[in-house]
Amino acid sequence: MTEQTRLAITPEQAHTLHGLLHERIRRTPETVAYRYFDTRHENWQAIIWRELGGQVARWQAALARENLRAGDRVAVMLRNCPQWICFDQAALSLGLVVVPLYTVDRAENIAYIVNDANVKVLLFETQEQWQELSAVREQMTSVLRFVSIDSVGKNAEPRLQHVDTWLPAVAQLQPDTVVDPQRLATIVYTSGTTGKPKGVMLSHYNILSNAHACLDTFTVKHDDLFLSFLPLSHAFERTLGYYLSMMTGATVAFARSIPLLSEDLQTIRPTLLISVPRIYERIYAAINAKLDEGSPLRKKLFHLAVEVGWARFLHQQGRGDWRPAFLLWPLLDRLVARKLLARLGGRLRTAVSGGAALSADVSRVFVGLGLPVVQGYGLTETSPVISGNHPENNFPESVGQPIRGVQVRLGEHDALLVKGPNVMMGYWNNEHATREMIDAEGWLNTGDIARISASGHITITGRVKEIIVMSNGEKLPPADIEFAITRDRLFEQVLVLGEARSYMVAVAVLNPELWPQFAAAVGVRADMPESLRDTRVEQQALQRIAAQLREFPGYARIHRVLLLSEPWTIENGIMTPTLKMKRNRVVTKYAAEIEQLYEGH
Repeated sequence: MTEQTRLAITPEQAHTLHGLLHERIRRTPETVAYRYFDTRHENWQAIIWRELGGQVARWQAALARENLRAGDRVAVMLRNCPQWICFDQAALSLGLVVVPLYTVDRAENIAYIVNDANVKVLLFETQEQWQELSAVREQMTSVLRFVSIDSVGKNAEPRLQHVDTWLPAVAQLQPDTVVDPQRLATIVYTSGTTGKPKGVMLSHYNILSNAHACLDTFTVKHDDLFLSFLPLSHAFERTLGYYLSMMTGATVAFARSIPLLSEDLQTIRPTLLISVPRIYERIYAAINAKLDEGSPLRKKLFHLAVEVGWARFLHQQGRGDWRPAFLLWPLLDRLVARKLLARLGGRLRTAVSGGAALSADVSRVFVGLGLPVVQGYGLTETSPVISGNHPENNFPESVGQPIRGVQVRLGEHDALLVKGPNVMMGYWNNEHATREMIDAEGWLNTGDIARISASGHITITGRVKEIIVMSNGEKLPPADIEFAITRDRLFEQVLVLGEARSYMVAVAVLNPELWPQFAAAVGVRADMPESLRDTRVEQQALQRIAAQLREFPGYARIHRVLLLSEPWTIENGIMTPTLKMKRNRVVTKYAAEIEQLYEGH
């Protein structure tokens, strides 16, 4: 156990997630808890732990006035901000169960989650969100109160109240009414195999134990500064960027938005970064774009810096010999590495990547430039962290070793099985799905195929059941999406792709009987070439695909589609004798066309 871990608040000291806040306020009342950008005054503001406690008290009192009972569900649909924390802490203190919602999800999906969880109070932020919610608010019969952060204008909805009138002016922070750490704390909805989300039930102890165990792998000091930009509705950000930072007393700054992330990095100058691969990929792409615009000498210096830096990394890890080229590092650091890392604020000690696989090329560049990028692995169902690389024992091609208290082993088909205090309580209202995921002995089947090295490092090599993991960490079941698309008879066969990519695309075989009618409506010739790349045809096809995916989460959107006329058959080797599609065969045959669907991204 590290010194930082010993100084952090333990699960036993906190008891619950709200008890964690009380203990943090007791220990460091005058240190900065959060920094955020005040849009009214156009500047960055700070709030200390003692002040945060006063704000939580007001939310506590407002929720208490709603006459809710312990165990009732309340939902939060905000960007990352202090109000998210206040609502969460206030609800937890009253024994309520918090249901986080994505701010950009489809209204139909939100309505499904709200109804499935029987949500009583829904906190949202903007006028735009209210327009979406208004379209389905009559379906959300369980909601007793909608609370808005921004003004949404005049409205006839009697359940709607602005936060300024909902919150009392002052209140006294009350102690936890629930002291059982095994009690349900939150339901986090994740994509299900039928297209409908499943509610992952996590207890106070699930999350507290997971956050505390991560400190042995992911060192966090009381004077560290996080930059929070992954949504708090994502279990990865919530556990590591919120509860873990509260355990250690570190400060969290809430980024304004992803488009402004580059500017915020240089303004905030964080010491720690928690991200999904997509962010590192964006920075990597920006570096390459700059190199392409620069001189050949500049590009040569960059590649030399990465090569020498990577060799230095292997030597420092005890897995490589010393090289004379290391003598060049002070110069390469000054000319190349330091300048590029300055774009990330220049103070990053560690950058964590999780939620999806990080490309080896991207990892090599950042590690080579002197930024220790460490990969971790987990699932929402495991609170979420299962494993992680320690900076001093870092195998970038792996997802690290199991964190403290977590057991792993390989099951049938080399599926990674997990057991520990981080394993969920089960799926909300779905005992069948729970039994499919967790066996009688408590082993959770991740569905990921893995190898475990002699040192205990885990490498994920595939999936027992095909699931797309996008570069932003979102997970989607392709078979269910493909089936939904083919409900439109225009599409006879469909393959959905998006693994480690920033968006999803589809390859679709068109129904030859319906094509002439479709072509006439679009205004193109009806003779069908093997591959159809007309922009008008693609846009119309995308609209029809979107119509079939309304029941799926908002991020399950097909951005581009490759339309084909040649069917996939047993004869051309794409279908098996049992009429199952050979996915790899389709990808191989149309590799060039598929790559064009991702050009520029």
